[in-house]
Amino acid sequence: MNGDDEAVAASADPSLPLDWRFSQVFGERSAGEEVQEVDIISAIEFDHSGDHLATGDRGGRVVLFERTDAKNSSGARRDLEETDYPLRHPEFRYKTEFQSHDPEFDYLKSLEIEEKINKIRWCQTANGALFLLSTNDKTIKFWKVQDKKIKKICDINSDPSRAVGNGTIATSVNGGVPEANNSFIPGGISSLRLPVIQVTSHESSPVARCRRVYSHAHDYHINSISNNSDGETFISADDLRINLWNLEISNQSFNIVDVKPAKMEDLSEVITSAEFHPTHCNMLAYSSSKGSIRLIDLRQSALCDSHSKLFEEPEAAGPKSFFTEIIASVSDIKFAKEGRYLLSRDYMTLKLWDINMDSGPVATFQVHEYLKPKLCDLYENDSIFDKFECCISGNGLRAATGSYSNLFRVFGVSPGSTETATLEASRNPTRRHIPIPSRPSRALSSITRVVSRGSESSGVDGNSNALDYTTKLLHLAWHPNENSIACAAANSLYMYYA
Repeated sequence: MNGDDEAVAASADPSLPLDWRFSQVFGERSAGEEVQEVDIISAIEFDHSGDHLATGDRGGRVVLFERTDAKNSSGARRDLEETDYPLRHPEFRYKTEFQSHDPEFDYLKSLEIEEKINKIRWCQTANGALFLLSTNDKTIKFWKVQDKKIKKICDINSDPSRAVGNGTIATSVNGGVPEANNSFIPGGISSLRLPVIQVTSHESSPVARCRRVYSHAHDYHINSISNNSDGETFISADDLRINLWNLEISNQSFNIVDVKPAKMEDLSEVITSAEFHPTHCNMLAYSSSKGSIRLIDLRQSALCDSHSKLFEEPEAAGPKSFFTEIIASVSDIKFAKEGRYLLSRDYMTLKLWDINMDSGPVATFQVHEYLKPKLCDLYENDSIFDKFECCISGNGLRAATGSYSNLFRVFGVSPGSTETATLEASRNPTRRHIPIPSRPSRALSSITRVVSRGSESSGVDGNSNALDYTTKLLHLAWHPNENSIACAAANSLYMYYA
């Protein structure tokens, strides 16, 4: 059985480990090329069908990609029949881009507002148009992207016999400007012809238009937006509050969660992420910097100060360190497609929760356990505050999250699964799995010391490979219907399939 046959067998049997392979890359850097800060990708999101992918960057731009494989001659998607060969991998192409946010300055607070896109969320499509929400630290925008036919001039006819105006022509005096009294005299010298212009519609081009702007509702930086399953409302969350919006109303929102204490010196935790339940429009979850996740029901009260369920891991026995609470902070949460399970990511681990069981996580996965001895170095260079995202497959059997050196890890989260894979954002995603020759421990330790002395942002990962804290894979997304992952490494978008 060759590699392609193994991949097909794995996709047919969900219990088999997946063989991940490189698919595509957009914006790959050449060796030694310097990356501009504004080009670094800061958000990734597939739409509900998986046929479109959106990325946002620190320069405030949103770039859209569309799927091109499995299309017939008319451009419409077709279902694979029994006679069709399985697709080798999904293929995407660049569709369009637009400037979503620009840098601003809050004169009342003397605060610069970055244009960086924090989150992108797709909304329901209608009449062939795409709709999505994008946000920076303060302002949310609702965009409509639709194909418009471009009209072009195909022919300009300047033949005197076809001139406009019943063949009227202008006369000039001494070759100069036509006189006012005899400018249009039939039979005069021809000096002015009005051409016949023919205009035809050519290929369509996507055009983005901002439909609404939701602003002036958050005093702190927006960290999350999430669409409701009702298709009419969405939430936005900052450090202390969660607001509920109607997509059709941009000048009013309702505050549904407020954790701001009466005195700010009593503040003990902040909101880090918020997500609507995928099927129940009355339920949502939000995480905190203390490592807890709260499930709230909008039917209980207008202001959801009290939660319906609290998910947190029981405190471990033994002494706590200065870094215990920092690494416990949840940076991202994602509901599984059916809504029963919830995935969370803190600095060191990935956890899977059953919303029907609040005694603790049903599974915990170590992402980069080898970093525990280096927490002091990570704190000094602020890497310990990096916010890694997580994603879960459409069938809920696997989850993925990122790490340093542009690595990301895929775990099997179904009961009894031991599947795990570590890949690098490159054209050869499994090259980090190549075993290195064994060396004496003394030589290995000396190499480690030299690397650490040369760069404070380096270390060694679990396979004794050099680890670079400056290259990190924070953002990734899983295709909703297939085993395909899109992830961002600096300004490059890498796509993998299994």
